[in-house]
Amino acid sequence: MPFQTITTDIKDSVMTLTLNRPERLNAFNRLMMDEMVVALDMADADDAVRAVIVTGAGRGFCAGVDLSEDDAFTAAKLDPMTTDAATWDRPENRDMGGIVALRLFNCLKPVIAAVNGPSVGIGTTMQLPMDIRIASDSAKFGFVFARRGIVPEAASSWFLPRLVGMSQALEWCYSGRVFGADEALAGGLIRSVHAPGDLLDAAHAIAREIADNTAPVSIALTRQMMWRMAGADHPMRAHQIDSSAIAARSVSGDAAEGVASFLDKRAPVFPDRVSDRMPGFFPWWDEPDWSMGTQTGAAS
Repeated sequence: MPFQTITTDIKDSVMTLTLNRPERLNAFNRLMMDEMVVALDMADADDAVRAVIVTGAGRGFCAGVDLSEDDAFTAAKLDPMTTDAATWDRPENRDMGGIVALRLFNCLKPVIAAVNGPSVGIGTTMQLPMDIRIASDSAKFGFVFARRGIVPEAASSWFLPRLVGMSQALEWCYSGRVFGADEALAGGLIRSVHAPGDLLDAAHAIAREIADNTAPVSIALTRQMMWRMAGADHPMRAHQIDSSAIAARSVSGDAAEGVASFLDKRAPVFPDRVSDRMPGFFPWWDEPDWSMGTQTGAAS
């Protein structure tokens, strides 16, 4: 489908999603939010897509929210002091970055950020739910919210400390300063730094390693197991999901192919598809018994 603020291209099982407002350094707005969600829906629904790369057009990744637009933060005008929690569940009241972040969190395909230039505010926080982040040596990052009189958004108070640790997360958010790729690498925010001309090739190499060698259903499960168990209150909950997933996957066509291809010393051709072969317990977080968990045997 045609997009106005992004482009998508699928090649060799990899979707490249490019933020495409280069005249405004790909500043984020509500239309970009909507279009990113649609593109991620498309990627999840397409079994031919094995991984997603997110990058920016032109010299920037994303300069943050477009402050020239009236709905820069939320579309609705309401009393910000309301204590009704349900108010903040309604999409029209939620911050735009958080809607994209939670859609990324729910993805079934691995997402790689290829940060090609400046990224601040939502330009940085949207990267946090992505699985692997790499950057060019010209990239910039900034959790600039306190310098604008606001606070971090896009659920970054959940994601950022889990990625880089509490002390580093607080230092970056307290100072609000913009920092370069070397500091982002040292702080654990990104995986690697590349020359600008090598960035997308490096991202595609990571994506190809996944697409060529792994079972897509196993990747979809692994992604959700890792992210969702990051918030579990006891390892027993992870143990329950692990056990169920191992049982389901061990009798799958993918497992048989994985063993056979290993023994035959050949590339695997996994038969199962994300669209119709996810285990019966998935998505477990929507089931009360699974989401609440039990701690039977937790002391074992």
